[in-house]
Amino acid sequence: MAIVVAGISHNGAALAVREKVAFRAAELLPILSAIRDDCRFREGVLLSTCNRTEFYIVEGERDAAPVVWRTLTSRLGEEASAYGYVRRDRDAISHLFHVASGLDSMVLGEAQIQGQVRDAWEACRAECGAVLNRLFQTSLLVAGRVRNETSIGRGAASVSSAALQLARQIFGSLAGRRAMVLGAGEMAELALECLVNEGVRAAIVANRTYERARELAARHGAVAMHYDECWASLHEVDVLLCSTAAPRPVVTLDRVRPAVAGRRDRPLCILDIAVPRDVEPSVGALDNVFLYDLDDLRAVVTTNVERRREELPTAEQLIAGEVERYWPGTGHCRCRPLSLWAR
Repeated sequence: MAIVVAGISHNGAALAVREKVAFRAAELLPILSAIRDDCRFREGVLLSTCNRTEFYIVEGERDAAPVVWRTLTSRLGEEASAYGYVRRDRDAISHLFHVASGLDSMVLGEAQIQGQVRDAWEACRAECGAVLNRLFQTSLLVAGRVRNETSIGRGAASVSSAALQLARQIFGSLAGRRAMVLGAGEMAELALECLVNEGVRAAIVANRTYERARELAARHGAVAMHYDECWASLHEVDVLLCSTAAPRPVVTLDRVRPAVAGRRDRPLCILDIAVPRDVEPSVGALDNVFLYDLDDLRAVVTTNVERRREELPTAEQLIAGEVERYWPGTGHCRCRPLSLWAR
């Protein structure tokens, strides 16, 4: 029995690749079921975020990695393994501990990934057994230790706050500006919170489910709007932040062009932090439209990173110790107590 992770991340693949192999929550179990039927794995979890798509698998008698690559290649339209990696056993365990702790994130030390790992595990429980349940539970405990015992996350930007740094390059201060947020999920809420903290004068939340938009808007003093009505207000906003779960672009050239025509040369900053992308690339060619996506954040996330990098040796040592503590129990499909769990 081997524990394997096979996947693609921001470390080796551009956004144009990552968005094609991203999976929605409703797809996780069907994809895992299809792979299980092909390679007869024992357990599986699929982690899909804006910056990574990874399959964590407890193999049976057959190698699971080729099946994962066939699945991703079919979705990508070209050979997926050229962008990816495979880790096994200790290396796979170490990799998950790094991921959950934010050490493998585009934004070093960011906290959102810990919740995303937890959510992926919960969503895939039907395909989990003793080995992956123990592995993912331990990864969350290790991530908590890294955050509590080092300063790796101190001062770390979220993807949303990093995106707003790009907006400040255009407008300077965002105080008094108007903004619209498309989407009402966790990333959209983080973005809205950041906007309000920046002093944005009026914030609009638009979502396909109006009740969800209204709940989010009420928590942050914003205005909720029906999704189909938001486009008529686009000419009034300075910043449009997009974070929906749509499978294809919703901010199209045809929707943005009329708004730009009515802006009288005022710049419009569009921050697309969705995967797949919410905005058609052609929108960025319009006059006075500044379009940024996740790959544009790389220059921003270096802010305060050097101080956090000083904590890497401590975090690495902590994780290495927990990998060695965890490893002896992987040969058995039962959970053995860890001293970590008692902390």
